[in-house]
Amino acid sequence: MDVALLPVIDYQRLEGLRVIPASGIGCDGPTLTVRIFSHAPVQRIRVMACDTDSHTSVALARVILAEKHGITPQFIDWASHAERPENRFPDVDAVLLIGDKVVCEEPRGFVHQLDLGREWRDLTGLPFVFAVWMMRRGVDVGDLPQRLEEAKRAGLTHVDDIIARFAVPRGWPADVARRYLCEYLKYDIGPRQLQAISLFHRLAGKHGMIPTPVRELRLCK
Repeated sequence: MDVALLPVIDYQRLEGLRVIPASGIGCDGPTLTVRIFSHAPVQRIRVMACDTDSHTSVALARVILAEKHGITPQFIDWASHAERPENRFPDVDAVLLIGDKVVCEEPRGFVHQLDLGREWRDLTGLPFVFAVWMMRRGVDVGDLPQRLEEAKRAGLTHVDDIIARFAVPRGWPADVARRYLCEYLKYDIGPRQLQAISLFHRLAGKHGMIPTPVRELRLCK
């Protein structure tokens, strides 16, 4: 691939990438769909099952728990527990879930919850970016950045169509989907978002999730 929408953590795990700051998937406070559910108060979490659908979210959970709460629990793959009955996860203290599973299949029996977008904002004062368009170094993308900006604006003018076609059939209440797409999620990539990505990379490196020293964030030209 020459261009792809990638988890921001993968910028440090793959060689020769450049960021296209046209659009991305982020938040500036709560996410609604990236949450830790815990049986115990957060400081007592020792084992957490992780939904590995998002590389960035798993790394963010490690950063938040270490930097803000001073803990480094054992992380295990959520998929090994996913087929258990509704009172599943008896042998873990907490579970990190992402996306539809949070809204449509919220697990029962977990008294404590953390929204990782809110936690990051409380910790840093910055927005967070989960994924951003990236390109291989040396690729001529022409007017693609402008086309991605146009696609973002076009998508936001057709939110109701998107909800009807994709959210409601997956079990989302339409009003929740609208708030999620129009209020919780943020799509712009500006100076504060780039600052947040760089800080996230430094903290992920500090806690051993990516090699150090981390690469400087480079943009497409």
